[in-house]
Amino acid sequence: MQPLISVIIPVHNGQDYIEKCIESVENQTYRNVEIIIVDDGSADKTPDICMRLLEQYGNIHVITMRDEGVSAARNAGIDMARGDYITFVDADDRLRQRTLEILYEDMLTTECDICGCSFAAWKEETEWEQLSGENSGRGKAVTYSPVEYLKEEILKGNSRCWSKLYRRLSIGNIRFQKDLSIGEDMLFLVELLSSVNKISENAYPGYGYYQNPKGAMNRKFSKEYLDQITCWELARDKIIKIDGELHNKVTSILIMAIMLTAGKLSLLTGKERKEQKNYITICHKKLKKEMEIKGAYEYLTKGYRIKVKLFLYLPDLYLWLYHFRKYKRFL
Repeated sequence: MQPLISVIIPVHNGQDYIEKCIESVENQTYRNVEIIIVDDGSADKTPDICMRLLEQYGNIHVITMRDEGVSAARNAGIDMARGDYITFVDADDRLRQRTLEILYEDMLTTECDICGCSFAAWKEETEWEQLSGENSGRGKAVTYSPVEYLKEEILKGNSRCWSKLYRRLSIGNIRFQKDLSIGEDMLFLVELLSSVNKISENAYPGYGYYQNPKGAMNRKFSKEYLDQITCWELARDKIIKIDGELHNKVTSILIMAIMLTAGKLSLLTGKERKEQKNYITICHKKLKKEMEIKGAYEYLTKGYRIKVKLFLYLPDLYLWLYHFRKYKRFL
């Protein structure tokens, strides 16, 4: 008997894609799977679709919540999960047929506590059909110690919680921090480093990442965009306890998070930027504080160094120039 894998799928207003996501999980070559759908306050037809799927398949559970955010939704899924292993799938994404099989086999061969794979982005159904039909090689798992994984994966951009299989025992009582919706998965991974022995990554593109035009990173600025700054502030405290020499490196990433948030603010109209002046001030103050840490600036690319200096000394001009550069084709 294969060990049970719990697949946790948080969804909010996902009527257009939740069914296809579930179908991709049900079609896995690894068969002993339970699916936990966490409907987080959907106001569309998602609840009806979830109930229909619950009746259609015998391995689905549905949790209903009141729009408490993706972190709370994933936590509810972890609490319900009965599997020896856990994985997360976003409701607009999909899995290739062999993904869970390959991740589980990596668990056995590497004896790791977390096994990840790569992902392939897609926008149209034709792209997904081509991707899912391709017979890509499974690749070879590369194994890391927690510190190596921090340096070679998390701090180099692989900070996603999805596309990974976790031993349930390694997660233990660790949970996603509530009220954070951007960067929360990175913080979750950093916290897990203290409870695992080895982590592996496989280049197999087993996860289909849908480039959703309505996704969190494509939406208009809201105060939630500051979550990515908060997450890196919290993560830095944990990371420097693991390896103090990473202080400057992590601070440089925190600076980039500040600049990304400022970039989102710049895309607002002039009137809207005035209304959000408080958040511009917050970003500017945080940048000024982080620039006092010697050595962090040197980790930035030349492009970021220019942006940082301009926003630091002439914030209003920087926001105007960034806005103009983005929208000049419409002028």
